[in-house]
Amino acid sequence: MNLVHLAALFQEQKLWFVTSAHLSKDTLHVYFGLTLFLLIRLAWRRRGGWLAAWLAVLAMACGGEWLDMQAEASRAAIQPDAAHWHDIWNTMFWPTVLLLVGRWLQPALRPKEEPLPAEVSDEDAERGLEQA
Repeated sequence: MNLVHLAALFQEQKLWFVTSAHLSKDTLHVYFGLTLFLLIRLAWRRRGGWLAAWLAVLAMACGGEWLDMQAEASRAAIQPDAAHWHDIWNTMFWPTVLLLVGRWLQPALRPKEEPLPAEVSDEDAERGLEQA
């Protein structure tokens, strides 16, 4: 499968999803961006998960727009660059907001509590002297 076929298949699937879900293309971008962000974030709960999820959405948005441009080039119907940037902006807006406020959404780690030392009673002190 070459690049032209891949881009055409991507466009076909995207248009099918838009018509079957009764969503606009802009809404589709927002939903897919949020879904990917949340899935990556839920799978990667360690440190750096917020950034990894954001980068995954950025890669998806840029890759999708690149496939869109390839399909447009094959049909000789190239849209202006502003339309492509608009799609990337729509896809990245809410994941970016979540990335920026994510540290306040995550519960703070509690420091490990050290066990309290056992109380020393006078009884134990007297036994120590007797055994010596």
